[in-house]
Amino acid sequence: MARWMLPLTAILIGAAVGIGVFTFGYAKGASYLTNDPAACANCHVMDDHYSAWLKSSHRAVAGCNDCHTPHNFVNKYYTKALNGFWHSFYFTTGTYPYPLRITARNREVTEGACRYCHEPITETIDHAGAPAGTVAAHVGGDDEPLSCIRCHANVGHRVR
Repeated sequence: MARWMLPLTAILIGAAVGIGVFTFGYAKGASYLTNDPAACANCHVMDDHYSAWLKSSHRAVAGCNDCHTPHNFVNKYYTKALNGFWHSFYFTTGTYPYPLRITARNREVTEGACRYCHEPITETIDHAGAPAGTVAAHVGGDDEPLSCIRCHANVGHRVR
């Protein structure tokens, strides 16, 4: 290895770490490690969602993490890290979709959160094991399984 490569590598690593630390501080990265819903409004694109949540019925019982992250520690912080990276990327590059749309993975997480908190209800109406032809077996005459957020999409926050 050439002598000049070691200092160049150290400079590049130092610059990357420095930029990462600056960006984390500037973007209030530590606030995303908390359960404070106001942290989600650090980015202006989330203002409508945060304002709508403040007026919602779920405000008294659930914050952003309750509905948008899994309920076990490892998966919760994995989801927060994954979403945080992509939120940062799209915000920095200016390529986030507006209005925002939930991803398939986050839709599954949110559906799971509904079922977690409302288990006594969802257990009795869940499509699994329901007799064919019943409402619990399918919705609207199609083969799509019953989904909480399909009918209750605006429960947590109605955004116009």
